Amino acid sequence: MRYLKDILEKVVVKEVLGSTDIEINSLKLDSRSVEPGCLYFAVKGTVSDGHIYIPDAIKAGAIAVVCELMPKKQDSNVTFIIVEDCSVAKAVIASNYHGNPSSRLNLIGVTGTNGKTTTVTLLHQLFQNLGYKTGLISTIQNKIQEQKLAATHTTPDPVQLNELLAQMVEEGCTHCFMEVSSHAIVQNRISGITFRGGIFTNLTHDHLDYHKTFESYLKAKKVFFDNLSPDGFALINKDDKNGKIMVQNTKASVSTYSLQSMADFHCRIIENEFQGLHLMIDGTECWFRLIGNFNAYNLLAVYATAILLGEGKEKVLTQLSLCEPVDGRFNYIRTPDGITAIVDYAHTPDALQNVLGTIQSIRTHQEQIITVVGAGGNRDTTKRPVMAKIACSLSDRVILTSDNPRNEEPEAILEDMKKGIPSPYENKVLVIVNRKEAIKTACALAKAGDIILVAGKGHETYQEIKGIRYPFDDKMVLKEVLESRGM
Repeated sequence: MRYLKDILEKVVVKEVLGSTDIEINSLKLDSRSVEPGCLYFAVKGTVSDGHIYIPDAIKAGAIAVVCELMPKKQDSNVTFIIVEDCSVAKAVIASNYHGNPSSRLNLIGVTGTNGKTTTVTLLHQLFQNLGYKTGLISTIQNKIQEQKLAATHTTPDPVQLNELLAQMVEEGCTHCFMEVSSHAIVQNRISGITFRGGIFTNLTHDHLDYHKTFESYLKAKKVFFDNLSPDGFALINKDDKNGKIMVQNTKASVSTYSLQSMADFHCRIIENEFQGLHLMIDGTECWFRLIGNFNAYNLLAVYATAILLGEGKEKVLTQLSLCEPVDGRFNYIRTPDGITAIVDYAHTPDALQNVLGTIQSIRTHQEQIITVVGAGGNRDTTKRPVMAKIACSLSDRVILTSDNPRNEEPEAILEDMKKGIPSPYENKVLVIVNRKEAIKTACALAKAGDIILVAGKGHETYQEIKGIRYPFDDKMVLKEVLESRGM
């Protein structure tokens, strides 16, 4: 139980109608889940407006309502709190309700287009290896130590987020590593959260269906760094031209990491093979189990974060070298006759370029690279032809197929992708709508020594079609098909 007057601290309130000296037993965003004694938030969303459901929430037992506009009919037994921005108020109240749990953790936020999931997952692994109790908030899953919790968004809603952080504090966690999406920043999901540090990985073409322009996407990411506290740190990828922009107005201390130039933390690739990466990090040679140039950046960011959190260099590198690859990120299967089948989450042009670039740098040129790739429905349409072009330019054979078509027709998505195929490459492209058949075809085309890349879904174990999620796992399908070939 919490008193309403206490959890309204630091909320910009325009007016209160009713008593604030009432006990709130829960916070609710959905009128269907309202229970007696709760505080209901009438949040305006992109699809519906929570103000419409205020009468339903009151009927179900809400004793207080946070809203931007008063309903036409008011209940004298209900307290109404009128605020300027319900999404901000919701986040601050949620933090206050749970005793501001983020301030009791070393909470590190990671933002950027690519590398967020790998970076936070490796940080979680590393700090567990270092002996700390740690939490994880990521696209793949949320974790308190080894306890796995389902993840529905890259960054949860503030009510769920603060509840999760409070659980971590209760379980004795000292650190939490969290992905911070651009949607979450714009929608004020992280308002009221105290971050010990923020990491910027990179910024490339993505989410323009939501942000409309690249500039708006960049500004959304920048807000995260603008709001870091003076006693926190901002760690940026110096090799991305947008890194400096991110920290132009930050109050936090700024550190840089780089593979291409002098920086506070520097790394050089010595060897890059399917077996792993041999790196020189700040003058020390180490072997890691991850693959690719892009993972060299992720590993360097993780190392730099640990050092900024006060850990010793030798211990960090030793434990980091033991960390396992992240689920759905450059996971591969090797068959007895040498076919390498790779599954990767690459669903943006830059991510696809990075993965295929890595394969190109490792290959012997005596084999084919066969790429299976699609693009998600109800998302940024401009990246579709770009991804097809990248796949064609860096592969010997390309199969365009469905990803998560969502509410779009898969054939329409593939028509958009086909527009990016350069005319000299048209004869090496197949279009197979059914994803399982596309993977089967890739395996049928592969000969001994060839490399198959199945891109776009990575860790996902479903395919979303017309609002329904059907079971589908790229890794399982690949394994079944290759085994059925007697491999």
